Amino acid sequence: MAKTLFEKIWERHVVSQLPGGNTLLYIDRHLIHEVTSPQAFEGLILARKHGAEMGGTFTVRKVASGVGVERIFPIYSPSIDKIEVVKKSRARRSKLYYVRTKAVRDIRRKMKSVTIDANEKESK
Repeated sequence: MAKTLFEKIWERHVVSQLPGGNTLLYIDRHLIHEVTSPQAFEGLILARKHGAEMGGTFTVRKVASGVGVERIFPIYSPSIDKIEVVKKSRARRSKLYYVRTKAVRDIRRKMKSVTIDANEKESK
């Protein structure tokens, strides 16, 4: 049975084989003052939505300067330059939205320990 053009593209696409939990590097081209420049975004895949259809997206999260940043990328976009898998990992869920609250808890713990250490130094 002959495959459609869409099926051929989907089989080659990196995101089609990636479950949630992997870390990837997404590089796309941005047009700034009539010059295209690559922009990279590296982070953890939280979710893939709308499957293999043309409107499919995936959500990537990273922590930059202590602040969580999430971006939603279209799977099929002409501006995509490259998608690379940086680190493979195994997750038992397909949607990893719990990572948001887990990261916040870890940051709060670190902040508590930093403030306690700072108070101890001031009292000495």
